[in-house]
Amino acid sequence: MKKVVLVTGANSGIGLALCERLLSHDTEGLHLCLACRNVQRAQAARAALLASHPAAQVDLLQMDISSVSSVLRAAQEVKVRYKWLDYLYLNAGIMPNPEFDAKAFFRGLFSSKAITMFATGEGILTQKDGVTPDGLQQVFATNLFGHFLLIRELEPVLCQEGRTSQLVWTSSSNANRSAFSLEDIQHRRGTQPYSSSKYATDLLSLSLNQHYNKQGLYSSVVCPGFVMTNLTFGILPSFPAFLWTLLMPVFWLIRVFTNTFTLTPYNGSEALLWLFRQKPESLDPYAKYHSLTSGLGNNYTQPHKMDITFETSESLYSKLLQLESDMRKKVAETQPGGPSLKT
Repeated sequence: MKKVVLVTGANSGIGLALCERLLSHDTEGLHLCLACRNVQRAQAARAALLASHPAAQVDLLQMDISSVSSVLRAAQEVKVRYKWLDYLYLNAGIMPNPEFDAKAFFRGLFSSKAITMFATGEGILTQKDGVTPDGLQQVFATNLFGHFLLIRELEPVLCQEGRTSQLVWTSSSNANRSAFSLEDIQHRRGTQPYSSSKYATDLLSLSLNQHYNKQGLYSSVVCPGFVMTNLTFGILPSFPAFLWTLLMPVFWLIRVFTNTFTLTPYNGSEALLWLFRQKPESLDPYAKYHSLTSGLGNNYTQPHKMDITFETSESLYSKLLQLESDMRKKVAETQPGGPSLKT
């Protein structure tokens, strides 16, 4: 039987690179589903994958992960299409409206903190978050809550007797405890919503293992390293293209000293592919699996213990359950003819 794999944010960057590598690894044994917000880009991604793997089975699923109603509709469609899901890659994410401190950047470029600055954006980036039509903070809804709701709604195809399924979250080295607060899980009052959402991702993964392992569902977290994707280029929208060309040799040089500069989506997807090859029950729920690239360009995966506690993860899980309940009631009131809701 083919393994069914659903990837969110699959039309570009790490998500698309992962899909390409999965099909190269096992074209005949996979049934791949690309879950994307933009249908045209998803169709282009599917065409590219089929051009290199004509025998592949690749489906499309339109879903805006930041929209509660869109997630519910998409989940209903998934449950109609597939009897089970073997892998759910929770990869979609945003870092909207970043503000870049150019002075801090050039000051840090020649300091001992240069590598950390490049890898995490620490000290040079803040973001101005938005609010979704559902009234949720945009980064929180996209990077965390939408995926949480998707998992909850897909329980029937993820948790089946006699089968194991795996959740794989794309986190970040920018997941900092200092950016997150249980009193403000949506980060309404802060300036680091991306960092907060990624730290919450790490916490949630741990709690999901606590609540779902007995049902055969396991959760793991990866860090793709510093990768040049649309999200990265969007951080410095005012920088001319030639400056990126000038910076690339610097990035390659830095990679001689640190293996976190994976740079390409292909390299950044290494840990995501590595997890596909593992038995999920053998993985450490407290570990974040990092994509790493040596100075010679060799890719490998390495686990690092996350800076999280079980108590905090359970508190976040409880708050997300309450928010889920509130949002389901809101959707039921505003869209009585909408998708059926989980009770």
